[in-house]
Amino acid sequence: MAEIVLDGVTKRYPDGTEAVKSLNLDIADGEFLILVGPSGCGKSTALRMLAGLEDISEGEMRIGDKVVNDLAPKDRDIAMVFQNYALYPHMTVRENMGFALKLAKVDQAEIDEKVGQAAKILDLENHLDRKPANLSGGQRQRVAMGRAIVRDPSLFLMDEPLSNLDAKLRVQMRTEVSRIQSRTGTTTVYVTHDQTEAMTLGDRVAVMRLGELQQVGTPKELYDDPVNLFVAGFIGSPAMNFFSATIDGNVVHLPIGDIALSDEIHARMKAGSDGGSATRTVIAGVRPEDFEDAAFVDRAHHAGGYEFEATIDMVESMGSEIYAYFAYEGESARSEQIAELAADAGASEVPGAEGQQAVTRLNPDSKVARGERARLWLDSTKLHLFDPQSGKTLTRAG
Repeated sequence: MAEIVLDGVTKRYPDGTEAVKSLNLDIADGEFLILVGPSGCGKSTALRMLAGLEDISEGEMRIGDKVVNDLAPKDRDIAMVFQNYALYPHMTVRENMGFALKLAKVDQAEIDEKVGQAAKILDLENHLDRKPANLSGGQRQRVAMGRAIVRDPSLFLMDEPLSNLDAKLRVQMRTEVSRIQSRTGTTTVYVTHDQTEAMTLGDRVAVMRLGELQQVGTPKELYDDPVNLFVAGFIGSPAMNFFSATIDGNVVHLPIGDIALSDEIHARMKAGSDGGSATRTVIAGVRPEDFEDAAFVDRAHHAGGYEFEATIDMVESMGSEIYAYFAYEGESARSEQIAELAADAGASEVPGAEGQQAVTRLNPDSKVARGERARLWLDSTKLHLFDPQSGKTLTRAG
């Protein structure tokens, strides 16, 4: 196991393109860190630099107490799990898992012992003599992980290892990956495009955009306290709703109505760099789960929110909850970061990115219906406000 330090690490290609820009990141010994972001954000390049598969243009990278900038991959004491399983089809599970140790001329008895231990952790004991063609996708992925585990490295690097699995199997394997990492206690850096994987797997999550680190923190910190529009829109499913809004004193004017800012949010605004100017244009963010069917809101909580009427465009019943979409009048929230989120996820998946529509997550017993007016409630204490030009939050705690 080892602590990982990336100090100003940059990857610059000959044409001048910077895939990773001055990345500063400390990963604790035994930590499970997720690198997440849209395609082309630099997360896989950062992982490949850790592995030694990409040269570092600037900065310093340390694994443990050793600077590894110029070390070959074989000298870094790492093990990598790829998107494709990269198993040898003519070898059994036992042979695949022990092959790296065999190349290293490890004693056969020790190979057998390590393969046996890894097979027990991965629940592969009954499959050791089978070949990859006779295994399911999830079993093949566990074999690929077993091949990494037997080496007992100081660092696991995983590059979207579950992306080739179907949706149901991915959910099962997320649990497996988390359990395995917990049992081995090995420092792990895991790259994914899937923010659900990031939120459910990692001790901490590092969000990247255009080669730059946007925010790093626990899943809850990123969800509750995003530093900018990009993190706010990327983290959470369904995505955060964004509204064009104007602040006048302690009131924010939204397309759905005028909402008095809570004392806490107003205090954060006043503590901002502009001193909380009296009137300004902002982008307001509201998570779907911060809406509710007004009929299910306890009267004692109504004072902390805002009630309004809306026509429901579409209803999706998920069993344990209902997603209800409503249209609103007014200008759509627009910014470079919102446009980037829309391009990555598809405009229909980013409320407010195209057209004027918002999504709410309601009580499963709600009677809201498509085409009908509904009485909805918004928890105004959960409102997020952002600067339209910089995208930075204006209401971050602390």
